Amino acid sequence: MAQRRTPFGARARYWFDSTLTRGASALVGWMALLCLAVVVPASAVLVWTDPDAPASPADRLAEVWHLTGETLRLGGATGPPLRVTMSVLLALVALLYVSTLVGLITTTLTDRLTALRRGRSTVLEQGHAVVLGWSEQVFTVVSELVAAGANQPRAAVAVLADRDKTEMEEALSTKVGPVGRTRLICRSGPTTDPSVLTLTSPAAAGVVLVLPHDEPDADAEVVRTLLALRAALAGEGTRPPVVAAVRDDRYRLAASLAAGPDGVVLESDTVTARLIVQAARRPGLSLVHQELLDFAGDEFYLITEPALAGLPFGDALLSYPTSSVVGIMRGATPLLNPPPQTPITPGDQLVVISRDDDTAWLRDCAESVEKAAMASGPATPARPERVLLLGWNRRAPLIVDQLRRRARPGSVVDVVADGDAATVRQVSETEARGGTDLTLTLHHGDVTRPETLRCLDVHSYDSLIVLGQDPAPEQPPDAPDNRTLVTLLLLRQLEETTGRELPVVTELIDDRNRALAPIGPGADVIISGKLIGLLMAQISQNRHLAAVFEELFSADGTGIRLRPAGDYVLPGCETSFATVVAAARQRGECAIGYRSHDEASTSPGYGVRINPPKAERRRWAAGDEVVVVGRD
Repeated sequence: MAQRRTPFGARARYWFDSTLTRGASALVGWMALLCLAVVVPASAVLVWTDPDAPASPADRLAEVWHLTGETLRLGGATGPPLRVTMSVLLALVALLYVSTLVGLITTTLTDRLTALRRGRSTVLEQGHAVVLGWSEQVFTVVSELVAAGANQPRAAVAVLADRDKTEMEEALSTKVGPVGRTRLICRSGPTTDPSVLTLTSPAAAGVVLVLPHDEPDADAEVVRTLLALRAALAGEGTRPPVVAAVRDDRYRLAASLAAGPDGVVLESDTVTARLIVQAARRPGLSLVHQELLDFAGDEFYLITEPALAGLPFGDALLSYPTSSVVGIMRGATPLLNPPPQTPITPGDQLVVISRDDDTAWLRDCAESVEKAAMASGPATPARPERVLLLGWNRRAPLIVDQLRRRARPGSVVDVVADGDAATVRQVSETEARGGTDLTLTLHHGDVTRPETLRCLDVHSYDSLIVLGQDPAPEQPPDAPDNRTLVTLLLLRQLEETTGRELPVVTELIDDRNRALAPIGPGADVIISGKLIGLLMAQISQNRHLAAVFEELFSADGTGIRLRPAGDYVLPGCETSFATVVAAARQRGECAIGYRSHDEASTSPGYGVRINPPKAERRRWAAGDEVVVVGRD
């Protein structure tokens, strides 16, 4: 069989490529030949076209050599061969020196720029916030830290994660937006390496926040990061306060030990479960939590007020016209909603909700109270609850346990989930811990199928909790939202078919899916990562608030409640918010805001108003609700 002849051009290109593989010497040789192939003919043309050029060919060739030498910096000297050779040698030495120097400078600058792009330089800030780790929470945390430092002249936030620095900067710029005067710094590297942690100057930081990533070993990674931080701070005189979060309670003790005595470790799954249950028991409560946890509105502060020392706590409730008092911080222990006769001692701090830490100012608001408008009847009695839990994940047992611990006699919890062995075992274990107050039943079914939901009398339940499955190892972290959105779409169809609204509480992983969820604008949506991020940002500004939030979100303690406005003021009566505060004080509660029924679907805050001025007057409708800090 005859061999096909390779074209000359292809063989020439192959030979040329082969010579280049021999290294730098071949490349230098080709460059020299290329330069000579261009410079020598061009120099000859210049000489032969020059009217003043020498007449003899030898002199003209010498002139061509002179022009070639000047162009290539080879000296260009003429004369005896030894003189020409020495001239070329000196030119080559000078060329080697200059090129080497330029190469060294270029390499140094390139390495420096590469290091800067990779985020390997040390942060030289003081009192800055350090965020370790990367997850969806990072955008919430950084946004809130930027908002908290908006009134500070030299605020800075340093983010360290094992990601490309440019990618982090672009993602933060897109999702966080303008940062104002706050300096946002990104550094790249593993957070479990003490030598890398020093890039963020943690010893000089005001606070360090450790975020869990979205992988299955997230909690173990948090513990390792905290241990690396402790190693990086070894020998330093001071340690910054640390705020971290883990998902599983089994890692909380280890994380707390690694974080040190000034550290605060949150258990994200437990907090999420508590917030879901609170929203399920009182629809609309998640909107209140959102208002209280972000820095865009009013937040919790601890203030010292010597003028109130010795007075009963009840007097403090009407002592601030633009702030709401909710408790006392006695040492490190919060006393939320203590009895009105509790005395305020000189060492106490007041727990208040205010626009800022300098907006709480004293003035007696008792003159705004209208006793004639206060309701005098008994509070609305509590009744047994019927809860339908659609779906099952790792937080579901915690949710059922929270429902069990706060169940009223005769309450019912029905669970509809795929009946795998793990789900059955978890439900059985939870049911075994239950008492006579709660009836727990498991129904086998796929909540993403229309026939499953049609077989349920969904309108007979006081609340519906929709959960997504835990993501599989090969799935993205927000994969559970896909099933959740399908279930919500089917429930929406049932609402449109029956014309009756369903009290749905749903958990989503990705905040971007909130706009896709087919539910009402004021519905209760728990974005677990976002709420934990908001909570971490709040505690990072004052770690003593951790005990306050622990009490507010606990199952058995004093928490945030929504009560019918008719329990406090006469329906249809126009009166001040100070009157509502006084009426709540008589019931042993602290009123901190309200939710307007008429504005629930039209106002930007869905009718929720936190910490209104005591002098604000409005007409209270029968469907309005009052936000209070109290017990069930």
